Amino acid sequence: MHRTLEFPDLLRLIDERATAFRAVIASAPSLDVQVPTCPEWTLFDLAQHLGQGRRFRAATIAAGPADAPPAEAVAERTVPAPREREELLAWSAATTRQLLDALLVADPDGSCWTGWGPTQVTDTCGSVARHQILEIAVHTYDAQVAVGAPQPLPAEVALDGVEEDLFISCFTTSAWPHKPTAFDFHATEGRSWRLTVDGDGARTTRLPATGEDPDAAGVSLRGTASDLVLYLYQRISVDALQLDGDAQLLDLLHAWEPEDWA
Repeated sequence: MHRTLEFPDLLRLIDERATAFRAVIASAPSLDVQVPTCPEWTLFDLAQHLGQGRRFRAATIAAGPADAPPAEAVAERTVPAPREREELLAWSAATTRQLLDALLVADPDGSCWTGWGPTQVTDTCGSVARHQILEIAVHTYDAQVAVGAPQPLPAEVALDGVEEDLFISCFTTSAWPHKPTAFDFHATEGRSWRLTVDGDGARTTRLPATGEDPDAAGVSLRGTASDLVLYLYQRISVDALQLDGDAQLLDLLHAWEPEDWA
């Protein structure tokens, strides 16, 4: 059964994942540790990126409907983080509070700038909160990898994250330049999705618990929701998943770059 997270759940999970991220930063031997999954960044760079992103999103939420990111939001992306660890941790916590405070006074169904382009979700404050959970969760995993202690994403986060990523990042109205096919994603926790690609573009649908015609899918991927998210975010290889079907179709999908691909 598919259950969309309620707004209070979104706020709780933002706080929980941000707290988990800070715990990794607090325990790291050095802020200069390189992050293998983000090879151009150190842990400090990762913490600064996340904090600046939360400040930016807080400002876009507060600004409401817009066709472009407000100037004050853009400015938040350039605010440098302090380099001393305790100050960095306090700054990171403050950026989380800034985001949560903006969301608490916002209408979850109210519009704000997202920058995603065409997707299968509405550009709302609630959808931004949902995406922030996944961003913080994946970067928490990045930090854990950097210190040699990677942990799966919590199932609650990962299950919603698979759908969120497919509905946002895997939608386009540009025609698929190959024979129509579908990619099925099955989480071992009991949820499934189908990404269909054809002359109308790409779009995702939920699959019922009983499944649909498996022959309609050119490729089927099965794994924990955490592994599916980490694969979609290119943190782990497809070898971590059970793959059925034509693996070459995944190569075609990864090579496809339609103009409106999110």
